Amino acid sequence: MKLLYLDCQSGISGDMTLAALMDAGADLDYILKHLSTLPIDSFTMDVKQVDKRGISSKMLDLQLQEIDSHNHHDHDHDHDHDHHHHHRKASAILQMIEESSLPLRVKKRSKAVFEVIAEAEGKIHGMDPKDVHFHEVGAMDSIIDVIGVCLALESLAVDRIISSPVPTGYGKINIAHGLYPVPAPATAELLKGIPLADFHVEGELTTPTGAGFVRALADEYGHMPPLAIESIGYGAGKKNFSHPNVLRVLLFQQTETLPREKIAVLECQLDDFTGEALGFTMERVLAEGALDVYFTPVSMKKSRPGTLITVLVKPEKALEIEELLLRETSTFGVRKSEWSRRILSREFKNIDTSFGIMTVKLGKLEGQVIKIYPEYEDVKRAAEDNNCSFREVYLSVQQQAEKEEVML
Repeated sequence: MKLLYLDCQSGISGDMTLAALMDAGADLDYILKHLSTLPIDSFTMDVKQVDKRGISSKMLDLQLQEIDSHNHHDHDHDHDHDHHHHHRKASAILQMIEESSLPLRVKKRSKAVFEVIAEAEGKIHGMDPKDVHFHEVGAMDSIIDVIGVCLALESLAVDRIISSPVPTGYGKINIAHGLYPVPAPATAELLKGIPLADFHVEGELTTPTGAGFVRALADEYGHMPPLAIESIGYGAGKKNFSHPNVLRVLLFQQTETLPREKIAVLECQLDDFTGEALGFTMERVLAEGALDVYFTPVSMKKSRPGTLITVLVKPEKALEIEELLLRETSTFGVRKSEWSRRILSREFKNIDTSFGIMTVKLGKLEGQVIKIYPEYEDVKRAAEDNNCSFREVYLSVQQQAEKEEVML
């Protein structure tokens, strides 16, 4: 299993992340090949070697065709975009990704990044996230940054991401809406629940796109893992500070037993809540990013039948979901405990079957495939299209996957 550590000593932005991943060995041709299939403006992309206060690092060189000479980027702190014809609604970007032929995990990660950024921008500006018109992150260069980073992660076969605490910088910046404080409101919103680093530097160290990566893609936050480093990449920011303005990424190959992941478990029980309201609560909790939620019938005081709600959630999301349970249900208190769990590393593969291209999920234990499960939505669609049972499609696809030895 490949593990990536984002060492955000000098913050993080879209272009710094993409350049760092390429410096660590991500294949530029692979990234460009997939980006070229998207309905976006033509562009050229390369990396150049630069020196940042004594550290040799890669800097992204992205040129968009047929736009005015102001080539502004979310790129490490440049925010005054003025070519509005490149702005897109969040819903349009998500739809473009969904309808693309990008690898499944790239789609999932790209959408996750845009969704968290749209949510943050929507909250700041008081509008529905899907109606958010991206300024900083919606410009074409930043669409390329986000999807490019997710392609780079796929090129490096990264399964898991850990991020260091994140510095924001201080001061004020000019963005599309005017003069804003650092961190920009959307950046601050995205960093809720994520540990910040105490690095007092004037300027914007972390951009909304960078914060979106940390929020949507990192599995945990903390120190560097005690493993042997496989490769290191340095991605340079456009600005110059008195410190090296670089993002360092470190790639590890984890061959030993998977680490135990920390999760928070939230519980409350109710004896005065309807089934419909419980169903609504489950939808809300899952939409807020819970890992899982389930209901258990229990007997309460005075032999009243009740329901125990159990929510599994990443520790940084626990406070948010605690508040949701307190607001949305009739409970007067929520219990929280810290558990650890051991999870299989997951991988998605597309295979050619008699029902067409189908996606299967592989579960691996220490590199060995021990489970193969077809994806529900693909099976459902094939069953409907071919007028046959769900079980028939499921077993056929599973057998085909095993026969083709996709585990190799």
